Amino acid sequence: METFIAQLLNGLSLGSIYALIALGYTMVYGIIQLINFAHGEVLMIGAFAGFYAITKLKLNFFLALIFAMVVSALLGIIIELAAYRPLRNSPRLAALITAIGVSLFLQNGGLVVFGADYVSFPQAVNKVTYKLLGGSVTVTSHQILILIVTIVMMLVLQYIVLKTKTGKAMRAVSFDKDAALLMGINVDSVISITFAIGSALAAVAGVLLGMYYQTIYPLMGTMPGLKAFVAAVLGGIGIIPGAMAGGFLLGIIETFVSGYWSTTYRDVVVFGLLIVILIVKPAGLLGKDTREKV
Repeated sequence: METFIAQLLNGLSLGSIYALIALGYTMVYGIIQLINFAHGEVLMIGAFAGFYAITKLKLNFFLALIFAMVVSALLGIIIELAAYRPLRNSPRLAALITAIGVSLFLQNGGLVVFGADYVSFPQAVNKVTYKLLGGSVTVTSHQILILIVTIVMMLVLQYIVLKTKTGKAMRAVSFDKDAALLMGINVDSVISITFAIGSALAAVAGVLLGMYYQTIYPLMGTMPGLKAFVAAVLGGIGIIPGAMAGGFLLGIIETFVSGYWSTTYRDVVVFGLLIVILIVKPAGLLGKDTREKV
């Protein structure tokens, strides 16, 4: 029982990070039906921005988090303007290949700028360990902070999407871009805002990931980005609650595989799960099968 609770707590912490990354995937896909494979690299830039804010600018954790969000949001807008907007009316394959190209560009650019070595992420928040169930289960203040920050970010996102004019415009563009344009909505601006919000969430995930593993490096976004994509597909890509549920579920599955089986097989199980979902229920757990006219 103690092992189960310990792995569940670890899974919630890791799943929180996956959920934040998956939200960026699902928002962009919901608006323009594009899988932004450069999203993991935006996470990496956010992590290094947070590292710079803490070590060089001497900001506290929360101000560094905001700084990283701003940097990644601007990067997301630049990527959309430079790489994706010129291909707006091109076949989806062209945009997909471009996304992979942007990912490789940012990866290698990160290696040039930051170097290939692992960098120790500063512990801007004191790590306190709490004992539960008579000391048989421990939870750290970092795990609690990760969960709280994730919940706050999700609530803010839900408020933006459901309660603001920007969110209403995002939902309109997601439903029908041509009709939204006829109603006077600036579709290009809405898409840029969507990239900015998704990239800001990726920056939060990057900083939390740096705090969780205590190291960052230029290729750190590749595997979490791919796993968050699995989480988005698992929950139903294009569906915000699905991305949240998929992220938490994937994090719990991964930690249970590591705890009860072996860390060697956790990636095998994660990507095997993707194959199973695509075969059995391609729309995801919360998605609905729709017919598409061709």
